[in-house]
Amino acid sequence: MCDGAHLAKEWAQILPGTSAELAFVPREDELRARPPGFRSLGHPFTPEGLERLGANDEDEFAVIADDPVWLRNAVAVIGTALPTVPILVCSDFLAADELPMHLCIRLTGLREGIRHDFDREFRHLANLHRVAQIQRLFIQREKVAILLQPDPDPDGIACGFALRALLGRKSPTAPLVSFGEAKRPENVAMIQALGLEVRTIDLDQLEEFDGIALVDVQPNVFGDPIPARLQNVDLVIDHHPERSGWSASIRDVRTSYGATSTILTEYLTAAGLEIRPRLATGLLYGIKSDTQLLGRDTETQDIEAFAAVHAFHSPALLRRIERPALPLPGLRALGRALATTRVEEGIHLLVLGRVREDVIPQVADLGLQAEGAEWSIAAGIVGGDLVFSVRNVGYVRAAGEVVRGVVEGLGIGGGHRSMAKGIIPVKAFRAKYKRADNATVRRALFDAFVRAIHES
Repeated sequence: MCDGAHLAKEWAQILPGTSAELAFVPREDELRARPPGFRSLGHPFTPEGLERLGANDEDEFAVIADDPVWLRNAVAVIGTALPTVPILVCSDFLAADELPMHLCIRLTGLREGIRHDFDREFRHLANLHRVAQIQRLFIQREKVAILLQPDPDPDGIACGFALRALLGRKSPTAPLVSFGEAKRPENVAMIQALGLEVRTIDLDQLEEFDGIALVDVQPNVFGDPIPARLQNVDLVIDHHPERSGWSASIRDVRTSYGATSTILTEYLTAAGLEIRPRLATGLLYGIKSDTQLLGRDTETQDIEAFAAVHAFHSPALLRRIERPALPLPGLRALGRALATTRVEEGIHLLVLGRVREDVIPQVADLGLQAEGAEWSIAAGIVGGDLVFSVRNVGYVRAAGEVVRGVVEGLGIGGGHRSMAKGIIPVKAFRAKYKRADNATVRRALFDAFVRAIHES
């Protein structure tokens, strides 16, 4: 039911079709109006007008109006005749606490739904435009490197897979490459389950490619200063905090998004491309892992993208990815660290000694469950480096910012608001702290994190 012919005409094209009875209440200057498909209930709206609809308790009503007084009267008329019928009130001029009394009533925006639909369509249009730009950029390139971060994570792997699909290419002309092999069990499991190959290369080998695309990573990650070959690249798609010192022909960095996989999902959706089960599973896990199942650093777009790929993913493939084996030496190192663990100033710091690198982030995830912990830090020696992973509860200082403060002048690091990673060469650590045993590492990292967290 619409208040007036003007609203009836406005909503005629978007209201439900064959199952709907369309009616309007004409205003005094609209008594001769006849919006197509709408029945006039007479002016003013009375129980007699309602009777013309032949409505019963099994029906549902949408009452559409700008005038709060008219709305209250309409709900009262309907409620008197049909006290249990559900009523959807559509208005931009009524607050929820101003709704008239009725057993089953709900408020929604009158034009907000239309505006939301248009906004969503324009987002699709912007993504489609970006897809067209990317496809034009690479169409004449013979061989494109899709560069991931060292030890690529699920978000990066999924994005590389998706970009290759978007370009309509196969592995020989658009390989996924990285400067460091995947080590973490779920990353390895994901690559194997999806039937992918991530080729480990060095910087010089980039010369064999006439196109370079970075996904879920920016050139700053690869060194300070940035290697010359990566200072000006073709494409960067990422969601991490944007850093300076590099350029790209096309740059799409959306720092509010929880996962870069969300951006690629929007690309594929806007372009109308089929998202097959392997790709859908990869994108689903990419979003899931970077947002901790939509529990942190999440936008509405992440939720919509997750829902879009969930419809096409393979549960069996997802189980294979999510249940990687944890090595026994890593479990023993965790046991030793837990035997003396404590939470101080909201920081839970676990020093593991020499371990496989994939164990460190898993321990950091576990450490945040300790009572009183706002920060969880897991550190271990990997090769010639001290590597540490950081997690926090999300409402404290950004983890990436804190880690950059901790490693300044010693190594490299960065990340998101609630998760980050740092690497300090053991040689540099010893030069500053004289030793690199577990006790020294714990004391030095704890003090450095306290300073960085509380730095103004």
